[in-house]
Amino acid sequence: MTTAPAARPRVPNFSSGPCAKRPGWSLKALADAPLGRSHRAKIGKAKLKLAIDLTREVLQVPADYRIGIVPASDTGAVEMAMWSLLGARPSTMLAWESFGEGWVTDAVKQLKLTDCEVITAPYGELPNLNRIDTKTRDIVFTWNGTTSGVRVPDANWIAADRQGLTICDATSAAFAQRLDWAKLDVVTFSWQKVLGGEAAHGMLILSPRAVERLESYKPAWPLPKVFRLTAGGKLIAGIFEGETINTPSMLCVEDYIDALHWAKKVGGLDGLVRRADANARAIATWVKKTDWVDFLAVKPKTRSNTSVCLKFTHPRVAALSADQQANFAKDIVATLEKEGAGLDLGHYRDAPPGLRIWCGATVQTRDIKALIPWIEYAFARELAKL
Repeated sequence: MTTAPAARPRVPNFSSGPCAKRPGWSLKALADAPLGRSHRAKIGKAKLKLAIDLTREVLQVPADYRIGIVPASDTGAVEMAMWSLLGARPSTMLAWESFGEGWVTDAVKQLKLTDCEVITAPYGELPNLNRIDTKTRDIVFTWNGTTSGVRVPDANWIAADRQGLTICDATSAAFAQRLDWAKLDVVTFSWQKVLGGEAAHGMLILSPRAVERLESYKPAWPLPKVFRLTAGGKLIAGIFEGETINTPSMLCVEDYIDALHWAKKVGGLDGLVRRADANARAIATWVKKTDWVDFLAVKPKTRSNTSVCLKFTHPRVAALSADQQANFAKDIVATLEKEGAGLDLGHYRDAPPGLRIWCGATVQTRDIKALIPWIEYAFARELAKL
Protein backbone atom coordinates (compact mmCIF):
# COMPACT_ATOMS: atom_id res chain seq x y z
CA MET A 1 0.00 0.00 0.00
CA THR A 2 1.61 3.25 -1.15
CA THR A 3 -1.06 5.72 -0.07
CA ALA A 4 -2.15 6.40 3.48
CA PRO A 5 -5.46 4.80 4.51
CA ALA A 6 -8.45 7.10 4.87
CA ALA A 7 -9.61 5.88 8.29
CA ARG A 8 -7.75 5.63 11.58
CA PRO A 9 -8.55 3.64 14.73
CA ARG A 10 -10.86 5.66 16.97
CA VAL A 11 -8.64 4.70 19.90
CA PRO A 12 -5.04 4.08 18.71
CA ASN A 13 -3.78 2.80 22.08
CA PHE A 14 -2.22 -0.64 21.62
CA SER A 15 0.29 -0.63 24.48
CA SER A 16 0.81 -3.91 26.34
CA GLY A 17 0.76 -2.07 29.65
CA PRO A 18 -0.62 0.20 30.78
CA CYS A 19 -3.27 -0.87 28.31
CA ALA A 20 -6.20 0.92 26.71
CA LYS A 21 -8.94 2.08 29.07
CA ARG A 22 -12.33 0.45 28.77
CA PRO A 23 -14.59 1.77 25.98
CA GLY A 24 -16.41 4.91 27.09
CA TRP A 25 -14.10 5.58 30.03
CA SER A 26 -13.71 9.11 31.38
CA LEU A 27 -12.50 10.71 34.59
CA LYS A 28 -16.14 11.12 35.60
CA ALA A 29 -16.20 7.37 36.26
CA LEU A 30 -13.93 8.00 39.25
CA ALA A 31 -16.09 10.67 40.90
CA ASP A 32 -16.93 8.36 43.81
CA ALA A 33 -13.29 7.83 44.80
CA PRO A 34 -12.80 8.67 48.52
CA LEU A 35 -9.89 11.02 47.91
CA GLY A 36 -8.29 12.57 50.94
CA ARG A 37 -9.61 9.78 53.15
CA SER A 38 -7.61 7.07 54.88
CA HIS A 39 -7.59 3.66 53.27
CA ARG A 40 -8.11 2.37 56.80
CA ALA A 41 -11.28 4.38 57.29
CA LYS A 42 -14.56 2.53 56.92
CA ILE A 43 -15.12 3.86 53.40
CA GLY A 44 -11.57 2.97 52.34
CA LYS A 45 -11.83 -0.59 53.63
CA ALA A 46 -15.20 -0.99 51.95
CA LYS A 47 -13.79 0.06 48.57
CA LEU A 48 -10.83 -2.31 48.89
CA LYS A 49 -13.11 -5.16 49.95
CA LEU A 50 -15.40 -4.43 46.99
CA ALA A 51 -12.41 -4.62 44.62
CA ILE A 52 -11.53 -8.04 46.06
CA ASP A 53 -15.12 -9.32 45.90
CA LEU A 54 -15.62 -8.17 42.32
CA THR A 55 -12.30 -9.77 41.34
CA ARG A 56 -13.50 -13.08 42.75
CA GLU A 57 -16.82 -12.79 40.91
CA VAL A 58 -15.52 -11.76 37.49
CA LEU A 59 -12.41 -13.94 37.51
CA GLN A 60 -14.36 -16.90 38.93
CA VAL A 61 -11.90 -17.49 41.77
CA PRO A 62 -12.85 -20.40 44.07
CA ALA A 63 -14.42 -19.41 47.38
CA ASP A 64 -11.60 -20.92 49.46
CA TYR A 65 -8.83 -19.01 47.66
CA ARG A 66 -7.56 -15.79 49.30
CA ILE A 67 -7.30 -12.58 47.24
CA GLY A 68 -5.04 -9.74 48.34
CA ILE A 69 -4.10 -6.31 47.00
CA VAL A 70 -0.33 -5.83 47.25
CA PRO A 71 2.23 -3.16 46.30
CA ALA A 72 4.52 -2.94 43.26
CA SER A 73 2.21 -4.28 40.57
CA ASP A 74 2.50 -7.87 39.32
CA THR A 75 6.25 -7.76 39.97
CA GLY A 76 5.65 -7.17 43.66
CA ALA A 77 3.08 -9.97 43.84
CA VAL A 78 5.40 -12.50 42.19
CA GLU A 79 8.32 -11.45 44.39
CA MET A 80 6.19 -11.81 47.53
CA ALA A 81 5.23 -15.32 46.52
CA MET A 82 8.75 -16.40 45.61
CA TRP A 83 10.45 -14.95 48.68
CA SER A 84 7.76 -16.27 51.03
CA LEU A 85 7.14 -19.74 49.60
CA LEU A 86 10.18 -21.07 47.74
CA GLY A 87 12.94 -23.07 49.40
CA ALA A 88 10.73 -25.57 51.21
CA ARG A 89 11.27 -28.20 48.50
CA PRO A 90 13.03 -28.50 45.13
CA SER A 91 11.83 -26.00 42.55
CA THR A 92 11.64 -25.63 38.79
CA MET A 93 11.72 -22.25 37.06
CA LEU A 94 10.23 -22.02 33.56
CA ALA A 95 11.05 -19.17 31.21
CA TRP A 96 10.32 -18.44 27.56
CA GLU A 97 10.43 -14.65 27.59
CA SER A 98 11.80 -11.64 29.47
CA PHE A 99 9.70 -11.66 32.62
CA GLY A 100 10.08 -15.38 33.17
CA GLU A 101 13.83 -14.91 32.81
CA GLY A 102 13.62 -12.24 35.50
CA TRP A 103 12.06 -14.71 37.94
CA VAL A 104 14.87 -17.16 37.14
CA THR A 105 17.44 -14.53 38.06
CA ASP A 106 15.74 -13.91 41.40
CA ALA A 107 15.58 -17.60 42.23
CA VAL A 108 19.14 -18.42 41.22
CA LYS A 109 21.10 -15.26 42.02
CA GLN A 110 19.08 -13.57 44.77
CA LEU A 111 17.42 -16.37 46.71
CA LYS A 112 20.24 -18.75 45.72
CA LEU A 113 17.96 -21.79 45.86
CA THR A 114 20.09 -24.90 46.25
CA ASP A 115 17.91 -27.31 44.27
CA CYS A 116 16.56 -25.14 41.50
CA GLU A 117 16.05 -26.53 38.00
CA VAL A 118 15.85 -23.98 35.18
CA ILE A 119 14.05 -24.89 31.97
CA THR A 120 13.93 -22.37 29.15
CA ALA A 121 12.77 -22.08 25.56
CA PRO A 122 13.57 -19.45 22.91
CA TYR A 123 11.17 -16.65 22.04
CA GLY A 124 8.19 -18.05 20.16
CA GLU A 125 8.33 -21.50 21.72
CA LEU A 126 7.47 -23.44 24.88
CA PRO A 127 9.55 -26.19 26.47
CA ASN A 128 8.11 -29.71 26.52
CA LEU A 129 5.78 -29.16 29.45
CA ASN A 130 4.83 -32.82 29.73
CA ARG A 131 8.39 -33.72 30.75
CA ILE A 132 8.37 -31.40 33.76
CA ASP A 133 8.09 -32.90 37.23
CA THR A 134 5.10 -31.00 38.55
CA LYS A 135 4.28 -33.59 41.19
CA THR A 136 7.19 -33.23 43.61
CA ARG A 137 8.66 -29.82 42.79
CA ASP A 138 7.49 -26.22 43.19
CA ILE A 139 6.90 -24.71 39.74
CA VAL A 140 7.17 -21.02 38.79
CA PHE A 141 5.93 -20.03 35.34
CA THR A 142 4.26 -17.32 33.28
CA TRP A 143 0.87 -18.27 31.84
CA ASN A 144 1.05 -15.73 29.03
CA GLY A 145 4.42 -14.39 27.91
CA THR A 146 3.74 -10.69 27.45
CA THR A 147 6.97 -10.07 25.53
CA SER A 148 6.82 -13.18 23.33
CA GLY A 149 3.12 -13.63 22.63
CA VAL A 150 3.38 -17.25 23.76
CA ARG A 151 0.99 -18.77 26.29
CA VAL A 152 0.49 -22.19 27.80
CA PRO A 153 -2.54 -23.73 26.04
CA ASP A 154 -3.88 -25.26 29.25
CA ALA A 155 -2.83 -26.65 32.63
CA ASN A 156 -3.17 -30.34 31.77
CA TRP A 157 0.60 -30.75 32.23
CA ILE A 158 0.34 -29.91 35.93
CA ALA A 159 -0.22 -32.88 38.25
CA ALA A 160 -3.53 -32.84 40.09
CA ASP A 161 -2.01 -34.77 43.02
CA ARG A 162 1.06 -32.54 43.25
CA GLN A 163 3.01 -32.15 46.47
CA GLY A 164 4.65 -28.88 45.49
CA LEU A 165 3.10 -25.52 44.68
CA THR A 166 2.49 -23.87 41.32
CA ILE A 167 3.24 -20.15 41.23
CA CYS A 168 1.74 -18.56 38.13
CA ASP A 169 2.44 -15.06 36.82
CA ALA A 170 -0.85 -14.45 34.99
CA THR A 171 -0.60 -10.72 34.49
CA SER A 172 -1.47 -10.59 30.77
CA ALA A 173 -3.70 -13.66 30.92
CA ALA A 174 -6.12 -12.87 33.76
CA PHE A 175 -9.52 -11.68 32.50
CA ALA A 176 -8.74 -12.75 28.91
CA GLN A 177 -7.85 -16.42 29.25
CA ARG A 178 -9.43 -19.11 31.40
CA LEU A 179 -7.18 -20.11 34.29
CA ASP A 180 -7.41 -23.64 35.67
CA TRP A 181 -7.69 -22.79 39.35
CA ALA A 182 -7.49 -26.41 40.51
CA LYS A 183 -3.96 -26.55 39.10
CA LEU A 184 -2.78 -23.17 40.42
CA ASP A 185 -1.71 -22.39 43.99
CA VAL A 186 -0.50 -18.82 43.54
CA VAL A 187 -1.78 -16.48 40.83
CA THR A 188 -0.59 -12.92 40.33
CA PHE A 189 -1.58 -10.09 38.02
CA SER A 190 -1.78 -6.31 37.84
CA TRP A 191 -4.62 -3.92 37.13
CA GLN A 192 -3.08 -2.24 34.09
CA LYS A 193 -3.36 -5.19 31.70
CA VAL A 194 -6.61 -6.73 30.42
CA LEU A 195 -8.90 -4.37 32.33
CA GLY A 196 -6.90 -1.27 31.45
CA GLY A 197 -6.52 -0.16 35.06
CA GLU A 198 -3.80 2.00 36.53
CA ALA A 199 -0.32 0.84 37.52
CA ALA A 200 1.51 0.13 40.80
CA HIS A 201 -0.98 -2.29 42.39
CA GLY A 202 -0.73 -6.06 42.21
CA MET A 203 -3.06 -8.93 43.03
CA LEU A 204 -1.96 -12.02 44.94
CA ILE A 205 -4.30 -15.02 44.95
CA LEU A 206 -3.51 -18.00 47.21
CA SER A 207 -4.94 -21.51 47.30
CA PRO A 208 -5.49 -23.28 50.64
CA ARG A 209 -2.30 -25.25 49.92
CA ALA A 210 -0.34 -22.03 49.51
CA VAL A 211 -1.72 -20.71 52.81
CA GLU A 212 -0.72 -23.98 54.49
CA ARG A 213 2.84 -23.55 53.18
CA LEU A 214 2.98 -19.98 54.46
CA GLU A 215 1.92 -21.06 57.94
CA SER A 216 4.21 -24.08 58.17
CA TYR A 217 7.40 -22.85 56.50
CA LYS A 218 9.82 -20.11 57.46
CA PRO A 219 12.34 -19.09 54.76
CA ALA A 220 16.04 -19.03 55.61
CA TRP A 221 16.33 -15.42 54.43
CA PRO A 222 14.94 -12.24 56.02
CA LEU A 223 11.75 -10.84 54.52
CA PRO A 224 11.20 -7.10 53.98
CA LYS A 225 8.02 -5.71 55.55
CA VAL A 226 6.20 -5.44 52.22
CA PHE A 227 6.76 -9.19 51.64
CA ARG A 228 5.48 -10.43 54.99
CA LEU A 229 2.23 -12.36 54.73
CA THR A 230 2.28 -14.02 58.16
CA ALA A 231 2.65 -12.97 61.79
CA GLY A 232 3.33 -15.43 64.57
CA GLY A 233 3.13 -18.31 62.12
CA LYS A 234 -0.38 -17.39 60.96
CA LEU A 235 -1.61 -15.76 57.76
CA ILE A 236 -2.31 -12.04 58.13
CA ALA A 237 -5.94 -12.44 57.12
CA GLY A 238 -6.57 -8.72 56.90
CA ILE A 239 -4.41 -8.43 53.79
CA PHE A 240 -6.99 -10.56 52.00
CA GLU A 241 -9.93 -8.53 53.28
CA GLY A 242 -8.76 -5.12 52.11
CA GLU A 243 -6.28 -4.19 54.84
CA THR A 244 -3.33 -3.56 52.54
CA ILE A 245 0.31 -3.75 53.64
CA ASN A 246 1.01 -0.21 52.47
CA THR A 247 -1.09 2.74 51.34
CA PRO A 248 -2.91 2.16 48.04
CA SER A 249 -4.13 4.88 45.70
CA MET A 250 -7.87 5.15 46.25
CA LEU A 251 -8.13 6.79 42.82
CA CYS A 252 -6.58 3.69 41.26
CA VAL A 253 -8.83 1.46 43.39
CA GLU A 254 -11.89 3.32 42.10
CA ASP A 255 -10.65 2.91 38.53
CA TYR A 256 -10.22 -0.84 39.04
CA ILE A 257 -13.71 -1.11 40.51
CA ASP A 258 -15.08 0.77 37.50
CA ALA A 259 -13.30 -1.66 35.15
CA LEU A 260 -14.72 -4.65 37.02
CA HIS A 261 -18.25 -3.27 36.81
CA TRP A 262 -17.72 -2.79 33.05
CA ALA A 263 -16.47 -6.37 32.82
CA LYS A 264 -19.74 -7.60 34.33
CA LYS A 265 -21.72 -5.54 31.80
CA VAL A 266 -19.94 -7.14 28.82
CA GLY A 267 -20.61 -10.67 30.03
CA GLY A 268 -18.11 -11.28 32.79
CA LEU A 269 -15.19 -13.57 32.12
CA ASP A 270 -16.85 -15.19 29.11
CA GLY A 271 -17.49 -11.80 27.55
CA LEU A 272 -13.95 -10.61 28.20
CA VAL A 273 -12.46 -13.76 26.64
CA ARG A 274 -14.71 -13.39 23.60
CA ARG A 275 -13.60 -9.79 23.09
CA ALA A 276 -9.90 -10.64 23.29
CA ASP A 277 -10.38 -13.66 21.01
CA ALA A 278 -12.16 -11.52 18.42
CA ASN A 279 -9.30 -9.01 18.41
CA ALA A 280 -6.65 -11.71 18.05
CA ARG A 281 -8.69 -13.41 15.35
CA ALA A 282 -8.78 -10.21 13.29
CA ILE A 283 -4.99 -10.16 13.26
CA ALA A 284 -4.78 -13.90 12.54
CA THR A 285 -7.04 -13.48 9.49
CA TRP A 286 -4.75 -10.76 8.16
CA VAL A 287 -1.54 -12.68 8.88
CA LYS A 288 -2.87 -15.73 7.05
CA LYS A 289 -3.25 -13.80 3.80
CA THR A 290 -0.09 -11.68 4.15
CA ASP A 291 3.22 -13.20 3.05
CA TRP A 292 5.59 -10.77 4.78
CA VAL A 293 4.42 -11.10 8.40
CA ASP A 294 3.92 -13.99 10.82
CA PHE A 295 3.35 -14.68 14.49
CA LEU A 296 6.37 -14.92 16.75
CA ALA A 297 4.63 -17.83 18.50
CA VAL A 298 5.42 -20.93 16.43
CA LYS A 299 2.40 -23.11 17.28
CA PRO A 300 -1.14 -21.74 16.82
CA LYS A 301 -2.41 -23.22 20.10
CA THR A 302 0.24 -21.28 22.04
CA ARG A 303 -0.52 -17.89 20.48
CA SER A 304 -1.63 -15.21 22.90
CA ASN A 305 -4.96 -13.46 22.47
CA THR A 306 -3.69 -10.40 24.36
CA SER A 307 -0.03 -9.59 23.68
CA VAL A 308 0.06 -10.53 20.00
CA CYS A 309 3.67 -10.50 18.80
CA LEU A 310 4.50 -10.38 15.09
CA LYS A 311 7.70 -10.71 13.09
CA PHE A 312 8.54 -9.55 9.56
CA THR A 313 9.36 -12.43 7.21
CA HIS A 314 9.96 -10.60 3.93
CA PRO A 315 13.25 -11.88 2.41
CA ARG A 316 14.73 -8.39 2.16
CA VAL A 317 14.03 -7.76 5.83
CA ALA A 318 15.24 -11.19 6.90
CA ALA A 319 18.55 -10.51 5.13
CA LEU A 320 19.23 -7.53 7.41
CA SER A 321 21.38 -7.75 10.52
CA ALA A 322 19.65 -7.96 13.90
CA ASP A 323 20.27 -4.25 14.56
CA GLN A 324 19.00 -3.30 11.11
CA GLN A 325 15.85 -5.40 11.61
CA ALA A 326 15.27 -3.68 14.94
CA ASN A 327 15.62 -0.26 13.31
CA PHE A 328 13.30 -1.32 10.51
CA ALA A 329 10.63 -2.27 13.05
CA LYS A 330 11.19 0.94 15.04
CA ASP A 331 10.77 3.05 11.90
CA ILE A 332 7.42 1.39 11.22
CA VAL A 333 6.33 2.09 14.79
CA ALA A 334 7.47 5.71 14.43
CA THR A 335 5.37 6.14 11.28
CA LEU A 336 2.30 4.69 12.96
CA GLU A 337 2.75 7.03 15.92
CA LYS A 338 3.37 10.08 13.74
CA GLU A 339 0.17 9.35 11.82
CA GLY A 340 -1.82 8.79 15.02
CA ALA A 341 -2.77 5.34 13.77
CA GLY A 342 -1.14 3.17 16.42
CA LEU A 343 0.70 3.99 19.64
CA ASP A 344 3.19 1.98 21.73
CA LEU A 345 3.12 -1.23 19.71
CA GLY A 346 6.83 -1.83 19.20
CA HIS A 347 8.51 -5.07 20.24
CA TYR A 348 9.82 -5.36 23.79
CA ARG A 349 13.46 -4.32 24.07
CA ASP A 350 14.73 -7.88 24.71
CA ALA A 351 12.44 -9.57 22.20
CA PRO A 352 13.05 -10.28 18.49
CA PRO A 353 12.28 -7.27 16.23
CA GLY A 354 8.68 -6.82 15.17
CA LEU A 355 5.38 -5.54 16.51
CA ARG A 356 3.51 -6.24 19.74
CA ILE A 357 -0.17 -5.35 19.46
CA TRP A 358 -2.31 -5.47 22.58
CA CYS A 359 -5.58 -7.25 21.85
CA GLY A 360 -7.06 -7.42 25.34
CA ALA A 361 -10.73 -6.94 26.11
CA THR A 362 -10.66 -3.14 26.39
CA VAL A 363 -9.55 -2.84 22.74
CA GLN A 364 -12.30 -2.66 20.12
CA THR A 365 -12.08 -5.06 17.17
CA ARG A 366 -12.95 -2.24 14.79
CA ASP A 367 -9.79 -0.44 15.92
CA ILE A 368 -7.66 -3.54 15.27
CA LYS A 369 -9.13 -3.76 11.78
CA ALA A 370 -8.49 -0.07 11.18
CA LEU A 371 -4.88 -0.44 12.34
CA ILE A 372 -4.00 -3.20 9.86
CA PRO A 373 -4.02 -1.05 6.67
CA TRP A 374 -1.77 1.43 8.44
CA ILE A 375 0.73 -1.33 9.24
CA GLU A 376 0.69 -2.29 5.55
CA TYR A 377 1.25 1.35 4.59
CA ALA A 378 4.12 1.86 7.03
CA PHE A 379 5.74 -1.44 6.02
CA ALA A 380 5.61 -0.57 2.33
CA ARG A 381 7.22 2.80 3.03
CA GLU A 382 10.13 1.26 4.94
CA LEU A 383 10.58 -1.63 2.51
CA ALA A 384 10.94 0.84 -0.36
CA LYS A 385 13.94 2.35 1.44
CA LEU A 386 15.90 -0.93 1.49
